[in-house]
Amino acid sequence: MKFLRDQLDKIKPLTAKNPFLHTAYDAFETFLFAPKTVTSGAGVHIRDGLDLKRTMVSVVLALQLCLLFGIFNIGHQHFAAYGLFTGYTDGLLYKILYGLFQLLPIIIVTHVVGLGIEFYFASKKGHAVEEGFLVSGMLIPLIMPPDLPLWMLALSVAFAVVIAKEAFGGTGMNLLNIALTARVFVFFAYPTDISGDTVWVSYDYNILHKLFGLDALTAGKSLIDGFSGATPLALAAKGGWEAVTQQYSVAQMFWGDIPGSVGEMCKPAIIAGVIMLIVTGIGSWQIMLSMVAGLLVTGFIFNGVASAIPDAAPFLAVPFYYHLIMGSFLFAMAYMATDPVTATQTQTGKWVYGFMIGVVGMIVRVMNPAYPEGWMLAILFMNVFAPLIDHFVIEANIKRRLKRSHA
Repeated sequence: MKFLRDQLDKIKPLTAKNPFLHTAYDAFETFLFAPKTVTSGAGVHIRDGLDLKRTMVSVVLALQLCLLFGIFNIGHQHFAAYGLFTGYTDGLLYKILYGLFQLLPIIIVTHVVGLGIEFYFASKKGHAVEEGFLVSGMLIPLIMPPDLPLWMLALSVAFAVVIAKEAFGGTGMNLLNIALTARVFVFFAYPTDISGDTVWVSYDYNILHKLFGLDALTAGKSLIDGFSGATPLALAAKGGWEAVTQQYSVAQMFWGDIPGSVGEMCKPAIIAGVIMLIVTGIGSWQIMLSMVAGLLVTGFIFNGVASAIPDAAPFLAVPFYYHLIMGSFLFAMAYMATDPVTATQTQTGKWVYGFMIGVVGMIVRVMNPAYPEGWMLAILFMNVFAPLIDHFVIEANIKRRLKRSHA
């Protein structure tokens, strides 16, 4: 490490005259080493070992199980579509490599575009590169379809970083969640590439087939009969819970053996990340718990409506507790709703904010026939109202204190 430190010290003067090179150097140096500049010992200072970089890295670490399972599931769903390696562990190496070759370009494009824009704005402003994109750069690949065209991904990342982040002042100043802004851009600009039954499974042959001679195995092979790539939510929107259970079991939905976004399928992996976020204090358990409550209450009301109205939409009759493991609810709850920048800051506000996401998300999921999922839109909607919620909470606290002081 001393050798690396010495080499960096030699390079530093060479970058001083070029703002972009200096910004790049500073980002690389602070990623490897803690900054030497610290506050003086005099006066009152808050000292904590958990800085912004460590906070972001902790979230990235919490995502690793979702990432690893997502890589496997891309390959598993691909081969299952062609009736190959249908067992969970059959062709395990092929599945992992296929998923890796499919996901790696998505991760690379996300980081090259996102970090490139961040470096540019940092050099123009004359300050260090901020670490906020570490999390967004990992979340964006995990919430996209596995075969999303790379040029489309690049556009969505550029839009999210420039419009939803840098336009507001950079890390810590954005009003909307960056990763969800990228996804909502694709959803509205290119709806056929992020909705429907076929987008959640990668059917293309990538370099793996040529490297391992799988072309002969898959040549002339078409999709197996009855395979549609439909997600449980798409099935529920058309035929209710009965249609879901005809194709998928509860165990499959829990363990993630279903088509869907890359990192949102495996519920045990997400729960492990939730535990890490809560233990480290990075994710708000109040927002998570209240979001679960909002989903359950709204789902229970929908079940009551379905019982009272025989010809109600079949999605209303899906047992409310199964909504917890359908779709991307748990992933959105853990990694999107708890974003400390775009969520509410007051303790009471966190309960209101999380509960309303649960309510709004369920309304969009069940009542919107064109989009049987709701957490992306619900969280972005509540991002906008988060400052207003905090404002009313603070005003209520001020009024209560004034009453006590007058008394």
